Amino acid sequence: MRKWFFMLAVIVILVLVGFRSVQHQIGGSGTKHVKTETEQEAAKQGGASAKPEEESPSKEESPYLDVNSNQVHLGNLLLVNKDHPVSGAAVKKDVVNLFDHKDLMEGYSLLDAHIMLSEDLARHFMTMVDAARKDGVDHFLISSGYRDFDKQEELYKEKGSEYALPAGASEHNLGLSMDIGSSLKEMDKAPEGKWLKENAWKYGFILRYPEDKISITGIQYEPWHFRYVGLPHSAVMYEKNMALEEYLDYLKQQGKITETVEGKTYEIAYYPSADMGKIDKPASANYEISGDNIDGVIVTTEKEQAAE
Repeated sequence: MRKWFFMLAVIVILVLVGFRSVQHQIGGSGTKHVKTETEQEAAKQGGASAKPEEESPSKEESPYLDVNSNQVHLGNLLLVNKDHPVSGAAVKKDVVNLFDHKDLMEGYSLLDAHIMLSEDLARHFMTMVDAARKDGVDHFLISSGYRDFDKQEELYKEKGSEYALPAGASEHNLGLSMDIGSSLKEMDKAPEGKWLKENAWKYGFILRYPEDKISITGIQYEPWHFRYVGLPHSAVMYEKNMALEEYLDYLKQQGKITETVEGKTYEIAYYPSADMGKIDKPASANYEISGDNIDGVIVTTEKEQAAE
């Protein structure tokens, strides 16, 4: 009798333990939690019980220009000579054979069919010769334009140091210079040469090696060699009678100048390479950056005109 009573008690205990275990898994204080209907609705509507989505932090725009040391050797204001040769990256990327682009040959002729030039430079030149034609001057020709390093080295070996520069030391290797001639007579006597000497600056060009700057440029007078630097720089150089070397020194000394050319006001600022990461971004969207090929960059900003 006692034996059966003892077995019955064990069975009852096992049943009670099993029932509590099941109850604990369903609704007890365990790790699994079944959301109520109210909680589920709150989650759908982004309520307190829903986990908020993580927002990616917005990147704040830098107040400085993104300029690195490579910019020192890029742009329209590069000084090119034996001490400051052309880097490969500085060569204009839009150089073409002019003879194969008749649309770039309006208003002038070529000395031969192998002359190459920056397409952008050719368009500036066409604008200039069109203005000259309106003044009755229209016998322009280009005798030399862009030369690659191999061609320059070949010319240097053929002509010697007295008449040519080694590869990389000539502006012709840059793609921003050209030798302009006249089909009438020599450039220092031709109407084309006289017109360019007085008016080329209006179109961004400078007479690169003037007669009175030989001691500064180190190059003999070349009335045919013109270089594109762009406005307002050509205007300032013309007004102050400066060679490119003098102009770059002037900007370095002044730090920042303001010039008005043909009704437009420009701010021209020089920054040494040590300040590359601290150049304030111009307020106007109209700005250009050029290195000097020495140790700094020039930022030229066209200032926005106040509304009348």
